[in-house]
Amino acid sequence: MTSSLIAVRRALEAIREADRPEIWISLRDPADLEAEATHIDADPAELPLRGMTLAVKDNIDVAGLPTTLGLPLERRGDLVTADATAVARLRAAGAIVIGKTNLDQFATGLVGTRSPYGAVRNALWPERISGGSSSGSAVAVALGIVDIALGTDTAGSGRVPAALNRIVGIKPTLGLVPTTGMRDACRPFDTITVFARDLETAASATATIVGPDPADGLSRSIPSDAVLAAPGHPVLAIPREEDLAALTPAARSAWDAAIERWSTVAELRTLDISPLLATAKLLYDGAIVAGRYAAAGEFLSDEKGLDPTVAGIVRRAKSVAGWEYVRDREALDAARVAALASLEGIDGIVIPTAPGHPTLEEVAADPLAVNAWMGTYTNFVNLLDLSAIAVPFDDGADSGFGTTIVTRAFQERVAFDLAARFLGVEAPAASGDPGIDVAVFGAHLTGQPLNGQLTDLGARFVTSIETAASYTLHALDTTPPKPGLVFVDEGGSSIGGELWRMSPAALGTFLADLPSPMTLGRVELSDGRQVVGFGCTPAALAGALDITAHGSWPAYLASR
Repeated sequence: MTSSLIAVRRALEAIREADRPEIWISLRDPADLEAEATHIDADPAELPLRGMTLAVKDNIDVAGLPTTLGLPLERRGDLVTADATAVARLRAAGAIVIGKTNLDQFATGLVGTRSPYGAVRNALWPERISGGSSSGSAVAVALGIVDIALGTDTAGSGRVPAALNRIVGIKPTLGLVPTTGMRDACRPFDTITVFARDLETAASATATIVGPDPADGLSRSIPSDAVLAAPGHPVLAIPREEDLAALTPAARSAWDAAIERWSTVAELRTLDISPLLATAKLLYDGAIVAGRYAAAGEFLSDEKGLDPTVAGIVRRAKSVAGWEYVRDREALDAARVAALASLEGIDGIVIPTAPGHPTLEEVAADPLAVNAWMGTYTNFVNLLDLSAIAVPFDDGADSGFGTTIVTRAFQERVAFDLAARFLGVEAPAASGDPGIDVAVFGAHLTGQPLNGQLTDLGARFVTSIETAASYTLHALDTTPPKPGLVFVDEGGSSIGGELWRMSPAALGTFLADLPSPMTLGRVELSDGRQVVGFGCTPAALAGALDITAHGSWPAYLASR
């Protein structure tokens, strides 16, 4: 594990070398950072994010720093006294906040240029936009200044900057990450997001901040029937040709190359996503935009430091009538039902994250139109209560591009698994979910005939295991053949198996269908843990061959 002190000094040096002042709105004092790092390094507790540095978008509270929302410091310079819940959880896990990052003012924009602190230039191509509104956070990660950054996402702000800077962006299901200490952009469609350069780091940080908060009336828990793994042979939908018309030639070329890789990960089916794209228009072209005025209208009385484009959007949102808002929320409810119906039989949708990568000059020439175009494939996701992960793709071009995996609400684990397969990396360790670990020792092992009963229920492989040296294994006369694991007071051995994680609801279904003579009970592992595991009824052992000496069911089968 990297020393926190070394990590802090590396971050400070990277800030100097990068010479990108537009990334930051406020930075912590180096002496305070080193003192905190020294304290963390001396902490004997296991801190999963020890040695990790963190940047925080400046619409999320960090104790001791102002939360400007992209307003000048003379207007929003008061220091905050408490961390946002997400920030507090990351700090408790060992991450160190380096500073607060620039953003499109009031988190309104997908370009990263609407700020009195300057346009945030792209990490790889400084003449192009970084994407927004979480511009500074994404670029701080992409340049290697910090390991993790928090952004927010209403219309794509946690995904577009990820694609344009070739990093990972996690947009969780609404409510999974508490927004206590985050300033709204368009309630209730906002969520805190995570940026990182690799999937494992992004997943670890996301798992750290997920979980209900009594102070947040919109926070939610992962339900007991959540699917915890992608199937072995997933089916993914991709847009029709007609739905890809917004792509620039460069983005279309990158999309074709990315889809060729996706075809090695899953069966691809074409889906008409035009209803999803039509729903997206409700965010700015309908009454839902009233949320923008509720969030930022109070700041319009003073023009000082206001971005004119953002101020215009917020000002126009004031005129929405209450009945119009109710009408459009009803339309959203119907669209959400239709969207879930369209996902029947598929595990997710793969879409371009952004339709192209404009230059700073192009945005300046037509700020409203370019910004609206950038949200073509992102605006609908939060409106329809879906989950998404933006995955980078490098096609060798001189612009940023990526694809996004969109899944049903609470199916982040499915998206993580699919992203890992696309990137060619190990799937992130399961954490932050309501799963129950189940030990298997025979026909349900990987490659064995009943393994599909686990994977069909959304169970995910965790690790290979061994029991404590207190068990015997017996070959039972069943169809298909399977072993029986038995606890003994003396003369036992360690038996090899696998640990799988299932949702509580899936485990209930699994148990209800469990055939005789198999049972589920407590099994002690070699590390002392007690988990749910397979056993068998005593009567089943009559005449059964003792195969304990082989050490595992696969070893016994191989010996035959």
